[in-house]
Amino acid sequence: MANFAEASIALDFGTLFVVAICVTSLLGLFLLYAWTQERIVALAWWGVAYLFGGASGALWHMGDTISPLASNLSTSLLFVATGMIWSAARLFHGRPVLWIATLFGAVFWLTACFVPTFAFSAASRIVVSSIIVAGYTFMTATELRRERRKLLIRRWPAAFVPMLHGAIFLFPVALATLSSDSGGVYGVARGWIAVFSIEILLYVVGTAFIVLILSKDRTMHAYKVAAATDPLTGLFNRRGFFEAAGSMMARHSRSRTPISLLAIDLDRFKTINDRYGHAVGDNVLQLFAKVVRQTMRATDIVGRLGGEEFVALLPGTLAEATIAAERVRVAFAAAGFVRNGQHVATTVSIGIAGGSPSTAIDLIITRADTALYRAKSNGRDRVEIATEEVALHTGERSETIRRSGREKERSAATDGTPESCMA
Repeated sequence: MANFAEASIALDFGTLFVVAICVTSLLGLFLLYAWTQERIVALAWWGVAYLFGGASGALWHMGDTISPLASNLSTSLLFVATGMIWSAARLFHGRPVLWIATLFGAVFWLTACFVPTFAFSAASRIVVSSIIVAGYTFMTATELRRERRKLLIRRWPAAFVPMLHGAIFLFPVALATLSSDSGGVYGVARGWIAVFSIEILLYVVGTAFIVLILSKDRTMHAYKVAAATDPLTGLFNRRGFFEAAGSMMARHSRSRTPISLLAIDLDRFKTINDRYGHAVGDNVLQLFAKVVRQTMRATDIVGRLGGEEFVALLPGTLAEATIAAERVRVAFAAAGFVRNGQHVATTVSIGIAGGSPSTAIDLIITRADTALYRAKSNGRDRVEIATEEVALHTGERSETIRRSGREKERSAATDGTPESCMA
């Protein structure tokens, strides 16, 4: 009866290992299919890595029936798969593939197998293979942990699954170190394979699930960015600017940091279009966008409202905004280019208005536009500032007017002058 129970347990583990191989291979094919749909290169790497992992398990399961070297080759293939998963995580975040590091585990293993003391030591092989797999999975967790966009999945699940996988692969290191006799090492090996069969099944399914969620979120994020971006200049479009401006003003309203807005208009843009063609006009718009990105801070919000009209929102006082506006104006005037032997002059007029982050953005834009029109009428290629900052909101604006009226009344009473005479 005891023998039957032992046989049943062994059969269950063997069957589970075969199931793990099949599931890994199917998930690899599924990830490759997802790559054909999403066109995210990292998905292709993950898919191929899973197929390599399935092939490694199948080769190891068949063992010496194929070749005495099957065990070493299957282990090397497993290390290639784990290295590719790490590289896929790097690719997913726009970092390059490190080929030497990716293949290091497999190359090291094959080289070590030519050393007799290592090749015939079960404990050494268990320790080294566990450390290599755990190392790659810990590095994968680190790469996934680096994703900081709030629009994507929270980072801790993406990092926790490979971290747990790596921790499980480190258990045989301690067990093999404590087992001094060959029988103990053999027991460790059997126990490790049993745990590996169960854990690898959970790991590949969990990782594939996380990878697909990350890819889906990235695709949705790309669509969202495209919907908020002007395709010609790469700056925010009208919708994207107002969304980003609302977020910035909400952040700074807590600290009551003043904000300033630049209303920008390219001078004589219609003349450029009529004289040189719309292609040159598009080049001028792209040139201005390039100048703005180079001269303004990365935290400043710049958008194209339409045609040659741009706006920029930045935290800071009117004095700070004036410095930024002058920097943009001077840089764009110096960036003019030659077209068919003729110099194409590029200048801008800028109007500036400031206020509290609690102010309605439309009200600030209106005052900045007024200053912009004044810059146009005063000769263009200049910066004009709104005469006074915008009140916090309509209620506070009314209160400011009432307060100003009361001060006038007090002043009139002190001077003995009727208010009607002051008017």
